[in-house]
Amino acid sequence: MNRINQKLKEDKKLLSIYFSAGYPNLNDTITIIQDLEKHGADMIEIGLPFSDPLADGPTIQASSTQALKNGITTDVLFNQLKDIRKTVTIPLIIMGYFNPMLQYGVEAFCAKCQELGIDGLIIPDLPVDVYHDQYKSIFEQYGLINVFLITPQTSVERINFIDSISEGFIYMVSSASVTGGSSGFGDEQTSYFKRIADMNLKNPQIIGFGISDHDTFTQATHHAKGAIIGSAFIKHLTNKGVAKISEFTEAILNTENN
Repeated sequence: MNRINQKLKEDKKLLSIYFSAGYPNLNDTITIIQDLEKHGADMIEIGLPFSDPLADGPTIQASSTQALKNGITTDVLFNQLKDIRKTVTIPLIIMGYFNPMLQYGVEAFCAKCQELGIDGLIIPDLPVDVYHDQYKSIFEQYGLINVFLITPQTSVERINFIDSISEGFIYMVSSASVTGGSSGFGDEQTSYFKRIADMNLKNPQIIGFGISDHDTFTQATHHAKGAIIGSAFIKHLTNKGVAKISEFTEAILNTENN
């Protein structure tokens, strides 16, 4: 069974952390992954930086730009990850845009992910219909779960279609804005979380965008299986470096005094 599905079966709310590979420094990638697992992260989304990140807010854009300046590429990231499964057991997902994967070759990219022990991909600009018609069989051949995003504007018909072809979780975007753009959740977002929960989809939902602290993590996971934090973690890396990762996860999970 894919590690993502194993993790989703656990009787707990899941914390998934996103960061840009190669940031703050080119060779920080593995240290960050190892420390996140050690200090409570349940899944990790490894961002593959791209020069035209449509869905990313300023914090993630800045980290991606710096990572590219540092020298991160698809090949460099794959080389960094070559021994990751010797030390890390939690699910690892690569999140990136489709262009670098097309340049690498979709099947070659998927095969390399399988070789390295990557469990899934999140590709915001790959339309679900195109995936279903052209690439689903390739992803399945290499044991990769493709995670799709929904927003408050996604139609019920589209949500049900995404649910029908998904095999892991649905990435539930808390708002229609880019990442890092809000603080806390209002009634409109809370009702959206409940509306999706009440659909009783076969795939659990994990909520991303706008989660930055223990309170927003708790709000997000009230109606969902877990939450994804990206911009707030990258800000923490920017301000405190890779040596203080435990401070961040402990504050989110409220485990400092436990």
